[in-house]
Amino acid sequence: MSRLATVQRTTTETDIEIRLNLDQPEFEAPATGHGFLDHMLDALARHSRLGLSVRASGDLHIEPHHLIEDAGITLGQALTQALGDRRGIERYGSAFVPMDETLAHVVVDLSGRAHLAFEPETLDVWGQAGGMTHYHLREFLRGLCNHGGVTMHVRLLAGREAHHVIEAIVKALARALRDAVALTSDQLPSTKGSL
Repeated sequence: MSRLATVQRTTTETDIEIRLNLDQPEFEAPATGHGFLDHMLDALARHSRLGLSVRASGDLHIEPHHLIEDAGITLGQALTQALGDRRGIERYGSAFVPMDETLAHVVVDLSGRAHLAFEPETLDVWGQAGGMTHYHLREFLRGLCNHGGVTMHVRLLAGREAHHVIEAIVKALARALRDAVALTSDQLPSTKGSL
């Protein structure tokens, strides 16, 4: 069974192509035109050990919101395509990741149902990282959840500096996804018989 996907998403605001391979950790350096987003996508690929290639452009002269959100949407679409009927996956993943003063916890359920509980939006996170804020990260994750059929809970246990908060969350997501997409049986991980 091949768990690969290539998704192209083109709007008047962005043009994004994502290739995702759930079983081969070969990836190319992301190229989105937004340095910090590239850094986060690189961290996502490396720490999830998934094959990920992202080529994108967008209306960065306006603001990075469209590019970041649409990258999440496209990644969610690629995840849905690569997972297929989700037979045999572990389904759940959870990870804590520290980054200096920051401690993030991300839990995912690849249930096919979209939900994002994003605790950092209620906290006082300071500043931005390369023009990216924790609100941009929330929109990326919302797109991923909505189009990837992911239930995700993001908790920030310590930390307030935007760069460390965003990076710790992305790395925790990567490690949680790595566990959740793992093939561990030949059954659907649901008492309902479908996801």
